[in-house]
Order: sequence, then C-alpha cells, then structure tokens
Amino acid sequence: MIRTLSVMNYDVFSGDLEDLEYENNTPLVINTINAYSYIVAKKDKKFMNSLKSSDILVPDGFPIVVAAKFLCGEKIIKIAGADIFKYFCCKLNAGFGRCFFLGASESTLKKIRQRLSEEYPNIESGFHSPPFKKEFSEEDNLKMLSAINAFKPNVLFVGMTAPKQEKWTTLHKDDIESGIIASIGAVFDFYAGTTNRPSAFWIRLNLEWFIRLLKEPRRLWKRYLIYSPLFFVNMIWYKLAGK
Repeated sequence: MIRTLSVMNYDVFSGDLEDLEYENNTPLVINTINAYSYIVAKKDKKFMNSLKSSDILVPDGFPIVVAAKFLCGEKIIKIAGADIFKYFCCKLNAGFGRCFFLGASESTLKKIRQRLSEEYPNIESGFHSPPFKKEFSEEDNLKMLSAINAFKPNVLFVGMTAPKQEKWTTLHKDDIESGIIASIGAVFDFYAGTTNRPSAFWIRLNLEWFIRLLKEPRRLWKRYLIYSPLFFVNMIWYKLAGK
C-alpha cells in the first residue's frame, strides 16, 4: 500500500522507495514536488493538476520535508529524481528489464547510453530526443509516442524539465505503453555528466541547492532565492490558518 501525507493540499509520498513494488505492466505515474514546483503550480493550473493526479508524488527537496514536520508533525524522507532513477535501474538490471529515455539532446543521450551499458549491463535501453521548443506539435507528439510504444519499456524516464515534462506526461499517459512513467528532469544531465550533481556531503547537509546555485547563479537564482522563501511564507500561512 502506498503511504501518503497531505502537505499543503498535495498527497505526498511518505514511504521509502523500497515500499514501491516493481511490477511489469502496472501503470504508475511518478512525479516530484519541491518548493519551486509548488510555487509555479499556484499560477499554472495544468501543472497543479499534473502533480495532484500523480500516482506517486515524491518529496524532492528539504522544504517539503520541513513542511511535513512543521504542519503534520511527521518525518518523511527526501527522495530526489536521482534516487528514483537509481532505484528502478537496479530493479531493471536485476530483472533484465527495459527502460526508455525521453528528453535531452542526442549527445546527452549518447553519454547516458554509454554509462548505462557499463553500470547496468542487463538493461535494454531506448532513446528519443524531442525537438527543443516550448510546445510540441501533433507530429512531434506522435513521433515520441511511436518511439516509446515501439520499444515497450518497463520504465519510461522523462527528462524535459518541469513543468513541461509533467504536463506532457499527464496529457499522454493513457497512450503510453509503459509500466512506470517517471519524470526526473535534471537527472539526464547529471547521469550523462554534462552537469555535475553536488557530492553526497552537501546532499546530507541539505545544501545541495546552495552548491547548484553557486554553479549556475544566472539560471537558478530565482528558484532558490525567490521561490523557496515564498514556499516557506505559504507554509507559515497554512499553519496560521489551521489548514
């Protein structure tokens, strides 16, 4: 049974990844929620619907963990997209499974293919690089769906950044032939090595965000210096309102 906790009107997964029983052909949509996505979703109703309609919505970031403790008095575990990726890759490798990567550039996917073959040699993998644009055409969508369904993966990893990936998945999930659909965003670049994820030391200290901000200030300053504080303001409002 999937354990969840209501945190600021979202049903957030409150278990451990080991609680997820991996089964072939079991439709399961997995998304992540963090301070950034929470604030963005307040103004993007389609994104909010995508997050709320997830089969599993995992707490990706310490602000969600803090909110669970502050508002509900319960301790939950932070689960990043990288954790989801590693968990399912281990399961697939043990069972000679199949996974498909949708997103990123051809060069990034090539690096993922190479590393995956070395670390998880029993996994059969498929790849598709969609065009880099704000909105996909009907032709683009048909090409993506055809590539996925021709491969028939056990797990589909979607890496097109939030909120684009979550909204695309919600719109097309009924047409996708995959047991599990997981939106994991930046993990594609982390795994390919095109972007370095902060070390385990910083992750344990809940300062992964700070190191990422130092590395990419122009791209991430608003996410961490504006959206994260706004999230905590909303959290306090929920507390004061008794919600």
